Amino acid sequence: MTLLKVPLCFLLFGFLVTETQTLMFTPERGTSVNISKQAIGSLCKVCSGVERKCEESLLLKGDNPVWVEFTCAQPENVFRVEIIRKIECTTKSCDGDIMQVDSDVNRWLDFHRRLTWNLKASLSKSVRVDFIRFGSGMRQIPPSENCPDMRTYTLKTSKKTGTAVVGKFCKSGFIRSAQVLNEGSFSLDVPPSVLVIQSDRFAVSVGENIKSLAKITLSLPHGTSAELLSPNFPESFPDDGKMEWYFELTAEQRAAVEFLELTEPPCFKKETAVKYRGGGGGRTLERRLTDTQPLQSQGNFSLILSNCEIDRRRHASPGLSLKLKVTSSMPPVLCSVDMKKFKGFSLQLERLKLSSKCEMKINSVIMEKITVASGNVSQLSFQDCNPGDITVTANRVIGCSHMKDCPKSSVPLAAPSLPDCLPSDLDAVTWSLRPPPKGTVELTSLIGPLEQSLSGDLCHDSVVTLTEDNGATLGHFCPQGAITKVQIHESHVSVKVTRADGQALISSAKAVFAARLKEEISERYIFTVTPKKDSSLLLATPGWPAGMASYATVSWIVLLPPKTEAHLEFISLSQPKCESRHTNIRVQTFNSLEEDYSRREDEEADQISVYQSFYLNMSNCMPERGDFSVITKLTIQKNQVLIIIASVVAALVLLFVAVLVAVCFIIRKKKKKLNHLVSIYNPDGTNFQPGPGHNGFPKSREDNESHVYASIEDSLVYTHLLRKGAEMGIYTESDPYEPVTVQADSLASKDANNMETGVYQEYPVSAQQAPPLPNRPPSNSNALVDNVIYEGRPQLEEHSTKMEARLEPEGGD
Repeated sequence: MTLLKVPLCFLLFGFLVTETQTLMFTPERGTSVNISKQAIGSLCKVCSGVERKCEESLLLKGDNPVWVEFTCAQPENVFRVEIIRKIECTTKSCDGDIMQVDSDVNRWLDFHRRLTWNLKASLSKSVRVDFIRFGSGMRQIPPSENCPDMRTYTLKTSKKTGTAVVGKFCKSGFIRSAQVLNEGSFSLDVPPSVLVIQSDRFAVSVGENIKSLAKITLSLPHGTSAELLSPNFPESFPDDGKMEWYFELTAEQRAAVEFLELTEPPCFKKETAVKYRGGGGGRTLERRLTDTQPLQSQGNFSLILSNCEIDRRRHASPGLSLKLKVTSSMPPVLCSVDMKKFKGFSLQLERLKLSSKCEMKINSVIMEKITVASGNVSQLSFQDCNPGDITVTANRVIGCSHMKDCPKSSVPLAAPSLPDCLPSDLDAVTWSLRPPPKGTVELTSLIGPLEQSLSGDLCHDSVVTLTEDNGATLGHFCPQGAITKVQIHESHVSVKVTRADGQALISSAKAVFAARLKEEISERYIFTVTPKKDSSLLLATPGWPAGMASYATVSWIVLLPPKTEAHLEFISLSQPKCESRHTNIRVQTFNSLEEDYSRREDEEADQISVYQSFYLNMSNCMPERGDFSVITKLTIQKNQVLIIIASVVAALVLLFVAVLVAVCFIIRKKKKKLNHLVSIYNPDGTNFQPGPGHNGFPKSREDNESHVYASIEDSLVYTHLLRKGAEMGIYTESDPYEPVTVQADSLASKDANNMETGVYQEYPVSAQQAPPLPNRPPSNSNALVDNVIYEGRPQLEEHSTKMEARLEPEGGD
């Protein structure tokens, strides 16, 4: 369909100037357009054709272009446009199997539009409209309401006695399909300036041989409900008519029917009634409208509303109208919970939504909160309870009054495996750890290193929360961090693991921590941190952002990877004004008796680099006002000092190689210069040249006169004398080394204090010089001293043996 607006034209009739608007469009084949008046009393008319015949309404058919003229400037306020199409069905098929909302509706954008499909079935069949084949279902609304998207659908049925409105519907609901007997219509109403969605499509097919005006099919999931209206609601239901609703349920579902609004007419013949067909055993059950409606169970069922022949002799007979509500539910779920299987655990179930219809029972008693104590077996039941209606938590207490009564080994903290009959999974599990007086709680992570969650950051998996007995939160922790162990002194500690949204509880698969109740430590908190190379992490004081308790202390034992260094930056530091003592931030490396870094509250904290594993200690004062809280950023990277040393060594090696190559080149060049040819005259007529590749000297000097020279080179004079020095008496061979007698026992002599050399003497170290953290890993200083001294003794003895062997005279004398 083509639609074209023509600029306004003005018609002069006497002294009256009338403003008009002209449009041109082409109807599609099989489509008619009805332009009708909706504003009564308006003088505006619609005209068409060459004769320009003007009427109150206009019905256009065919596929030829048509000019339409309105005798007013704003016809959209007076007229509405209805696009009509026909679908006819035989006993087997329909001439159009899809009803699609297309662009024709959008072409009349300024008008109130209606797109109508007229449906016609054979005499013994109905026409079925399927809503969910190409989209979602429908829901019924009262006639006075409109859909949120301003696109309202209406289903009508036609009989000889007149037309009945089956209902108004919006998108998104539980209604799957609708069938109308013999004839009917399905239409879409759109107000001005609202675009329609052209993807809306509905399947059309031949329906059943129904006995009612219409049949609506619904599918109700568990825990849902639908409100339905009788035809023409709130007006009269047609005389002697029937309306059927068909509900699709599973075998486990139940359906409760409730009549919300009922108006019964005075009957002349027959009686109003409601029939239930199907459900339990497929039998038919009839009830009066004023009776309590039975609970439907065991699958699908039909609800059929029947009207009587109304006594019209009485004035103002109300007729039959009904508003009903159908709610699906499940039968009670029985669940036996045996807490004997889980040592020390108790179970809590609590309703979250008071508005829900969830009903919990323990031993047949309805309760809002249920507790199954440790070691008990309880019978629970749940009615209409969805996973979001109930929260399920488990608790266990682990403690001892004296250290001798505490568990000797670590206790794994793992959640119990609860039965599947519970309506919800385990949401959280809490372990209450209660050490004896002056005892310590030690937690070693079994799910990998942890990181502290700061600034509201959410964990991707479960969240671990540590809380002290005074209610103070030590911190929230997530997996995938660097903290491997936590120690808390002289405090009861609660370890709570809560699952993140949509995630399973991490502790349901394995233990979260290995817990120990051990002897006291001098620090209040100790964290063991094992960072990775090329990583950064944040270390926050306990309870951050709240300040630490007065005089509280905390230490982090930071174990650096080999060949790395750590950069510490205090990115968030809150210092109090102290009434007594001072706050302190200290850094001290292992095996060091002195601190590498120390700052009080009246000193400015700056960055520091540490080149080996270290302790980070913090302590609070008695604040007069303010709080002491710190966030330390720890960055791990390769040791720059080692990189510089390696670079220097590499440079020296390259320089040494270059010098060695140069020296070898110079020596070789000098050898070539000295390796010149020497001519020797021999009286016997034999000429030769010294050097490789020539005939050389004779093998025996006594057999020739090679020692007789006519002329002698200076460079040969002393060479001959050295080779034959003994015969000529010029030089006598002797060993240039003169043996020296040395007493080997002097190597094992004692010093002036009679202390044996090479024997390690352990010196006592004052306790005041040790690192401030108690229970530190044992110092390696002694081991290093042992290595230096005792690893050198075999070399020293071997050197002495070689010296003695060389000092012994050759030949034994």
